[in-house]
Amino acid sequence: MRLYVALLCALLMVPPAAAQQSLPPAPLAYVQLDNPADEARAQALMATLRCLTCQSQSIADSDAPMAGDMRHQVRARIQAGEDPEAIRAWLVERYGDYVSYAPTASNTTWPLFAIPLLLLIGAIIIIRSRVGKRAVSAPS
Repeated sequence: MRLYVALLCALLMVPPAAAQQSLPPAPLAYVQLDNPADEARAQALMATLRCLTCQSQSIADSDAPMAGDMRHQVRARIQAGEDPEAIRAWLVERYGDYVSYAPTASNTTWPLFAIPLLLLIGAIIIIRSRVGKRAVSAPS
């Protein structure tokens, strides 16, 4: 019985191992563009885009296959003459606001901008009330 359980466990581990990325990387994932100005624009944009697999690295720094595909898309679109902000907008539309390290204020991201302000205002109110009470209650 233990042999059957061990065999079953071994068989269940095969599909995830076989599902690993076996495709070659995208053509422009690891190749710089011929035009240095275009490559500089691509690098500047890639540094501000988050890898969706790693989530803590930019696509310029990540070795994940998804980041390679995104680098390819950025370089191919820059090479075709597209504006970097249009590429960013396309990637945000495709992957959501999370892909950009520089989010814009929208219906879904306004709390990112409002909550720190509200916390700062609340802290100032609490500090002023505590300091004011202390100054009033201190004997002269």
